[in-house]
Amino acid sequence: MGPSFETISAAGENGAIIHYTPSEKGEQKLIKKDHMYLLDSGGQYYDGTTDITRTRHMGGNPTKEQKIAFTRVLKGQIMLATSLFPQGVKGNVLDSFARRALWDVGLDYAHGTGHGVGHMLNVHEGPAGVSWRPYPHDPGLKPGQILSNEPGYYKVGEFGIRHEDLVETIAITKKSDHPKAANLIGDFDGRGVLGFNTITLVPHQKECIDVSLLDNFELNYLNNYHKRVLVMVSTALKARNLTEDIVWLVDQCKPLCRNMRRECLPDASLCTGRSRTLPHCPAPPRASTPPRTSTSPRTSTPPRTSTSPRTSTP
Repeated sequence: MGPSFETISAAGENGAIIHYTPSEKGEQKLIKKDHMYLLDSGGQYYDGTTDITRTRHMGGNPTKEQKIAFTRVLKGQIMLATSLFPQGVKGNVLDSFARRALWDVGLDYAHGTGHGVGHMLNVHEGPAGVSWRPYPHDPGLKPGQILSNEPGYYKVGEFGIRHEDLVETIAITKKSDHPKAANLIGDFDGRGVLGFNTITLVPHQKECIDVSLLDNFELNYLNNYHKRVLVMVSTALKARNLTEDIVWLVDQCKPLCRNMRRECLPDASLCTGRSRTLPHCPAPPRASTPPRTSTSPRTSTPPRTSTSPRTSTP
């Protein structure tokens, strides 16, 4: 039906302006290969309203500082996406989950982490949300709500990073398809357990991810997320015969490994070989054994001889 809000398209230092709006007046700037590029966009559809942000490095070779920031923002998004909490808890209780990885190194962002999203209605819709500021009329989180999950980091005058997905609030039991469901031992004394199901399906730029900063759970989550993106989105692309788009998607969804010389596994357990190999993962190199060479004729060992008779001890 149309955009759900005015698109935020920002490169370089403009990305550090949280709600950047370009101007047709004044000096115009080019997007360059060394820029981080932030795109926040959404649409209104009969079956829902979207709001998504992805950040990419235009040259695919971000600086160490940019990779660290990108990865720590991603860690926060994963922590919130996989959190479990009591039904009825208010969103401000969850906000610090998304900031933890940034706070660990003295970084932060100056906006809320999530807002409610309407169904072909307002893209920013109350009364529920996830923010350090309590929503005054927040009734508490319940199954069926749609929220955004969008931590970020903004270095003024240089670059901005934001990862935004939409998530659905769902009820969780030990049998639920959720990465933490199997470990449940209670249900908050009958209040019920809630979690999130991420419904946005767009890959993160792998060149911007510092795998060494991800723990095994995060690495496994990210690889499984990209596998789901590949399966679901490629099906839609094939139906439209978008071959070039599929090739790009396959490359972007390749699983990440700590050591690219080993197999990438579904459980991402340091690539130890306990499980089957994921598709598109680099196979471990096979070591070649150098041929045996002989520089001298092989000689037999002469038989042992005795130079004195064996005597017994008296």
